[in-house]
Amino acid sequence: MKAPALIALALPALIAGCASGPSAEEQAAMAADARKASGALIQKLGGELKAAVAASGPEGAIGVCKERAPQIAAEVSKQFGFDVKRVSPKNRNPAGVPDAWEAEAQAGLEKRMAAGEKPETLDTWQIVSTAEGKQFRYAKALPVQPLCLSCHGDPAAIPDAVKARLAVEYPHDKATGYAAGMVRGIVSVKRAL
Repeated sequence: MKAPALIALALPALIAGCASGPSAEEQAAMAADARKASGALIQKLGGELKAAVAASGPEGAIGVCKERAPQIAAEVSKQFGFDVKRVSPKNRNPAGVPDAWEAEAQAGLEKRMAAGEKPETLDTWQIVSTAEGKQFRYAKALPVQPLCLSCHGDPAAIPDAVKARLAVEYPHDKATGYAAGMVRGIVSVKRAL
């Protein structure tokens, strides 16, 4: 058999192998990297929020969430080679609206938490097909910490100065009414394959 005939016979198998996506080991490695990326975002943002609250109260933390959180997400995205962001169905920032996969992932994580899983272990990942091609998708639950309640808790308990700042910064805010331990949103991580 001639080389062109061998190539013609082998090409469909090679294409099918490439189209199947990453191996289980490669997917596990991406999930481990996504965990590191989400952890880096949570740690850096949490540190800056705590510092802002200590320096100027909960009102100071609003600026960190509005200005620094997207910057930190961009830094982490660049560092790890993913698209990393925070999203929630009850979003505060208009850029934080989840897509269908993210909303389904959060709902699944909330069910797992209701079934007794610890919030810090709640994550999920999947390879999904999109119009642009296959993507690796990862979601890490963001449980509400006591620190968060000054801005995200029961509206009746949110300090008036915080309410006033939120009204100016986020006129369409939906991100209140939480209690400590609830899943407020997710860290969403994705990468085109």
